[in-house]
Amino acid sequence: MISRRIALLGLIVALAATLLTACGGGERRQVIQNKGSDTLVNVAQAWAEAYQSVNPSVVVAVSGGGSGTGIAALINGTVDIANSSRAIKAKELKLAEDNGQDPLQHVVGYDALAVFLHADNPLEEISIEQLVGIYGEGGEVTRWTDLGVEVPGCQGQEIVVVSRQNNSGTYAYFREAVLGARDFKLGTRDMHGSKDVVDLVEKTPCAIGYSGLAYATDHVKLACVAQETGGACVSPSVDTAVDGSYPIAMPGVTRFV
Repeated sequence: MISRRIALLGLIVALAATLLTACGGGERRQVIQNKGSDTLVNVAQAWAEAYQSVNPSVVVAVSGGGSGTGIAALINGTVDIANSSRAIKAKELKLAEDNGQDPLQHVVGYDALAVFLHADNPLEEISIEQLVGIYGEGGEVTRWTDLGVEVPGCQGQEIVVVSRQNNSGTYAYFREAVLGARDFKLGTRDMHGSKDVVDLVEKTPCAIGYSGLAYATDHVKLACVAQETGGACVSPSVDTAVDGSYPIAMPGVTRFV
């Protein structure tokens, strides 16, 4: 673990050094702008704080807002580093190139995209097929009783489906990895940030939501996820994300110029 942290710190130092000498013939910058994925914002902030011990004269300003927001800022040249939890799209890459930008990609880690349930929800595991039934267009899973459970405090047992806004890389990855060719069904509650998803699930007995593992708290339950209904499930963790055994392991990507 220590060697992994050192390697990651080395990467951010190398990125910062590149940025400081880029543009203006070696002119130094005092502020590095970093924007994008809410999934990566906490670790990016940790890297920014660690870099202060390497070069106190440089401040790395970190903000979230979603992968799409970060990539758009990179295209427009208003940030130096864009954090993303999805790959850059072909049209975004072309826009960047048209604007004189040449984005370089570094995969900095993998995240388990956790499925969050209210603490009182008796459901322990869920399958990809069941998630499609809950989230996917035309999905017929609308009540917790459809999954064989009754949730205390959930009037009518109607599932409150919590999602992310469509500029989120987490949203895009969930759609690709879980829903496949389907769209999200109408009526989802689309939250601006990852923390907002978990906060709503914590306060809403009927709710289910997805978000990065880093946003887990003691006040919500993390479902064990199976590839197929009735199959063996895997709990989200750092280890199961890294080794690929967790069905919804998401790459974290840092893009920069």
